Amino acid sequence: MAKKIKRKMIHKELRTIGSLVRFFTGKPSIKKFKRSRKLQARFFKGKNLVKKELKYSEIYINDTRTVVYEPIEKRENSVGLLWLHGGGFLNGIPEAEVEYFKKFIFATNCIVFAPDYTKSYDAPYPKALHESYDVLKYMKDNVDKYNINASQIFVAGVSAGGGLTAALTLYARDKGEVNVAFQMPLYPMLDDRETESNKDNDAPMWNTKSNIIGWKSYLGDLYNTNDIPKYAAPAREVDYSNLPPTLTFIGGIDPFRDETVNYVNNLREANVKTHFELYDGCFHAFEVVGFWKNIGKSAIKFSLDGFVYASKNYFKEQP
Repeated sequence: MAKKIKRKMIHKELRTIGSLVRFFTGKPSIKKFKRSRKLQARFFKGKNLVKKELKYSEIYINDTRTVVYEPIEKRENSVGLLWLHGGGFLNGIPEAEVEYFKKFIFATNCIVFAPDYTKSYDAPYPKALHESYDVLKYMKDNVDKYNINASQIFVAGVSAGGGLTAALTLYARDKGEVNVAFQMPLYPMLDDRETESNKDNDAPMWNTKSNIIGWKSYLGDLYNTNDIPKYAAPAREVDYSNLPPTLTFIGGIDPFRDETVNYVNNLREANVKTHFELYDGCFHAFEVVGFWKNIGKSAIKFSLDGFVYASKNYFKEQP
């Protein structure tokens, strides 16, 4: 029997939103994810959403379209933030998450680099990881061009982008070419294996069915084998030492709850500084679809306050 997430299990501020999300999203499929991405590209792609608030530019790094958001007035010693957008590796474009970029840039001295990494139905793992790493290396190699503090290269993202954030920091740690000073993988997609919170979960926004589609597409021929690398599914890592200070949050009915809690516990056991919040009754990406609700505002404030703290306190010199 499916473990139904009943209305009363959802945070009271999010119940109506959850019902609407369920009604409009319906049954997940690759076809629907492709259609959604096309619509996002039509309405969000480009600089329209920033107007005159930020400087927007579009560059290509080894053929990966990457958007760069900067303050209007150039500043010295900026934090360089690599942002990886969400969408289950099937959907999304970086411009759709510009509200996060605005908050970070207005609150700190920050420049955002956001790659439009290849979606999994066009090329599975490791394509997106390698594209993201190329952007990370580009940031390190061009700190002078963008007035970035070389000791403050951060990585962050939501959902699949959160999982890709965790994978990228592992990859960078092991390669030893770029030091990441702070990571913020928000409600991250970390584990292809079944967890209790992801077992027959039918919560709004992202559920067990959509998660299976996402992992099957991202892993390709690796799916359901014993050969899945930790850089594809970071929850498979066994050594969490020497990872950067980490901030994350998760909803209590999010399918990713258990893998996120396990990830945080593993970091803490390895003496990695962590900032973590669990929001009871909240589903996946609740702070996006419920940004005006008190619970949504609370999660946004937690991530923003944590980012500001990191910009003042976390540094790591480059090798």
